[in-house]
Amino acid sequence: MFPTLKSSKQKDSITTIAFYNVENLFDTIDNPTTVDDDFTPNGKLNWTLKRYNVKIRKLGSVIAQLGLNRSAKIPAIVGLVEVENAKVVSDLVNSSYLKKHHYGYVHHDSPDERGIDVALLYCKIAFELFDSSTYPVFLEDENGERDYTRDILKVSGKLHGELVHILVNHWPSRREGTEISEPKRIATAKTVRTIIDTIHTKEMNPKIILMGDFNDDPNSRSIKDFLVKDDFLNPMESLLNTDKTGTSTYNKKWNFFDQIMLSKNFLNDNNNELTFKHAEVFNKKWLRVFKGKLKGSPFRTYIGPWYQGGFSDHFPVYVFLKK
Repeated sequence: MFPTLKSSKQKDSITTIAFYNVENLFDTIDNPTTVDDDFTPNGKLNWTLKRYNVKIRKLGSVIAQLGLNRSAKIPAIVGLVEVENAKVVSDLVNSSYLKKHHYGYVHHDSPDERGIDVALLYCKIAFELFDSSTYPVFLEDENGERDYTRDILKVSGKLHGELVHILVNHWPSRREGTEISEPKRIATAKTVRTIIDTIHTKEMNPKIILMGDFNDDPNSRSIKDFLVKDDFLNPMESLLNTDKTGTSTYNKKWNFFDQIMLSKNFLNDNNNELTFKHAEVFNKKWLRVFKGKLKGSPFRTYIGPWYQGGFSDHFPVYVFLKK
């Protein structure tokens, strides 16, 4: 068990790595090339600038608190999914709770039909950005036509002086049903493994962090059989077995789709290297629905067409690294 750290010196040695599905972070401007009409002032969700600004501020307040129970610092890295474009990411890092921390960010447009992308925030003091790139996932629908989904984002740089590679994922959803959609997630897992293999051809014993909304649990086939092999640790698997909840709900059933995984060299117990210590779900009471049939589930922005003014339909997850 990783005890709560009390001294400032202990907390200074801890770095937080986080991931957050921010649920439909759209701006209010209609993009004619994507399916974002609902998230406009005249759309069926009545997505106004006021509502957008409330969501931006609330998401910023969450990110600013991640990991502060054990670390003296804001998260060094925050992976994001369901962001519409670079503008919304910029608005988030410049919002009231985050602006003073001077986050940098990485964003690339994905070919997803809804226009949602993946992105990464990084604390410039802790992380020195080297490069970033995206990798498409080639899928087909039932008619044999290209099924566009989110690209996988790879970001490389030095985290407290150590070279690390971070892959941010948002795998195909279960909208068509688990069995029908599972092959798409397995295909995505294979794509991620190809990226990992490519990193290994260029570097000896690289440190790699996988994070994302995988739309599968830690014990699902796509994760257990195709992604997390002997070279990776998935701390979310132990949380799945001990935590009575998860990171999101569907039909009153908890899922643990939001995960962070690390290459096993993060287990090296060396004072000069970043070492994995602990993982958590950020599921504070004020992030939950407090009454009704959805009591306890994440307090989201909309339930169907009805505006709730919440945060997201997912809880953030994070891991602690010590050096």
